[in-house]
Order: sequence, then structure tokens, then C-alpha cells
Amino acid sequence: TNPNVVALCADLIGSLKMDQFIKENPERFFQVGIAEANMIGIAAGLTIGGKIPFTGTFANFSTGRVYDQIRQSVAYSGKNVKVCASHAGVTLGEDGATHQILEDIGLMK
Repeated sequence: TNPNVVALCADLIGSLKMDQFIKENPERFFQVGIAEANMIGIAAGLTIGGKIPFTGTFANFSTGRVYDQIRQSVAYSGKNVKVCASHAGVTLGEDGATHQILEDIGLMK
């Protein structure tokens, strides 16, 4: 495994199945809570020290809610941040429209 790979999660460890990574690499995991924008900023900063951050949350929050942070802190400066999203589209029906997104691919194109 690459010791520079780190994982950040916005309070969704169970939904994103991150348990095994945390068990094997607790020192390389950062739980940021329900603070997706902060998670992207932290990830961008970690790249400066040579880390390869993978961020994880639902698609609506990993693209729509943090678009400005991705654009300003990651894309413009070419940071090596991996934005990982789950539960895209309308697959999160039980949580309603606030957790659904259809424009995520268009935003990240």
C-alpha cells in the first residue's frame, strides 16, 4: 500500500464502507464530520505535503455542495485530490430531494 494515500470522510463511514481502511490504517483516516467544504480544503492542503487524499461522501455533497472549493482549491491549482461520491442520482430516495443530484457529472466535467 502507498503510505501517502489518506482517506477523509464526511460522517458516512458505514454508508461508504470505509471500515476496513480505517481498521488497517487508522493514522491515515480523517473524520471531518458533516463539513464537506472543509473536507475538500483539508484534502487540498494535504497534497502540499505529498499526500494523496481520497474524499468520501454522498454525490450531492461531494459535488454540488462543495463545487466552489473544488474549483478554487483543487482544480485551479491542479491538486491531486480524488473526489469519491456514492448514492448518485435519485438512488437515495428515502432521504429525499436534499440528498439527490442529477447535475453532478455536468459540474465536474
